[in-house]
Amino acid sequence: MNPTTESAAPVAPVPNAPGKPGRWRVHRAWIVAAVTFVTIIGGAAFNSLPGLLFDPLQDEFGWSRGQIGLAVSIDMALYGLTAPFAAALMDRFGIRRVVAVALSTVAAGALASVWMTAAWQLMLYWGLLVGLGTGSMALAFSATVTNRWFTARRGLVTGVLTAAGASGQLVFLPLCAWIVDRHGWRPASVTVALAALVVVPFVWLLMRDHPADVGLAPYGGEYTEKPEPARGAAGRAVRVLFEAARTGPFWLLAGSFAICGASTNGLIRTHFVPSAHDHHMPITAAASLLAVIGIFDIVGTVFSGWLTDRFDARRLLAVYYALRGISLLFLPLLMQPTVEPPMVFFIVFYGLDWVATVPPTLALCREQYGEDSAIVFGWVLASHQVGAALVAFLGGVARDVFGTYDVVWYAAGALCAVAALMVLVIRRGAAEVRLVA
Repeated sequence: MNPTTESAAPVAPVPNAPGKPGRWRVHRAWIVAAVTFVTIIGGAAFNSLPGLLFDPLQDEFGWSRGQIGLAVSIDMALYGLTAPFAAALMDRFGIRRVVAVALSTVAAGALASVWMTAAWQLMLYWGLLVGLGTGSMALAFSATVTNRWFTARRGLVTGVLTAAGASGQLVFLPLCAWIVDRHGWRPASVTVALAALVVVPFVWLLMRDHPADVGLAPYGGEYTEKPEPARGAAGRAVRVLFEAARTGPFWLLAGSFAICGASTNGLIRTHFVPSAHDHHMPITAAASLLAVIGIFDIVGTVFSGWLTDRFDARRLLAVYYALRGISLLFLPLLMQPTVEPPMVFFIVFYGLDWVATVPPTLALCREQYGEDSAIVFGWVLASHQVGAALVAFLGGVARDVFGTYDVVWYAAGALCAVAALMVLVIRRGAAEVRLVA
């Protein structure tokens, strides 16, 4: 051995690895987290489109906002209902395979929508295909990666990965708004399809299913052997749901998170742009405001992850929901043809609170349900998306009936107050029922 060479190029072993020096100066968990972040951005690109396309689709095909909202609601519902099965499938077949197939499904749905001519095709392509694909890369994906690869810094990593969806919004909303305004909605749909496909090689080459695949321990933890692939993934997801449903905390978490989805994805992401356009604000300006939400969403979610590592998750959630509800009550007064300072303040405030709820909600799932927390969180996320789906549809119907979105803003604000009360009554400690292994 050449001592000069050895001292000139030291390689620090990764702590807790089973007798092997680490190849990575940065723990491999951070590489996997980075790939996950980029993957969520690519998969979330399609979520930038629905709010931009209400008016173009209505003008071209004559579809009502209720019909378009129904397609969006199918997408959101399937996004949520797929998540717990996706978490179980990742246990069975591996993260790489599931995510690569999911990205390809999103791209197929987005591309097929270019040739649609009937409302049922909108529901098939946007609702079914994109919903199944994005649901397989939902927050349960982040939970699975975080649980496998990290023991320390889980709250922070959860916040960063949750912010990836906002980052996709930040990148794609202004771009898609400009494309829709200048070239129509079809080139925008092709753009998000290509964004999903571009990510597939990164997933296949850099993602790994478990730290043991590369001879490492999770970040901040002890080395463990990779478990055998879990069989009966779908059955396990259902069994975990039935066991969790026997506990009170599950219904409180699911109910509050349904309101979270209703007041974010279902309401603001889907209906803010068409509502602002009703007040004669240009679509590009309204889309830019949503992109600003994405900027502050990243800050708020990462900061929420940091807070979750240090404070009671119940109190954090209660504060988040209460402040969100108050802000929604003021929104109808802020709608103007131009962007005024009060609207900017609302956008910044709402952005900080947008998905700040995710890290403490996931922390409560871990506290209550232990090793099955990723699947339980998948079902809690399903309730989030069901709430979003209902408001995406009912918001469009309300606009068709009343000619305004005001009643929807007020109702959502009241629901947020209910969510704040729900999380405060969750008891500390693990749920009474032991979940299925």
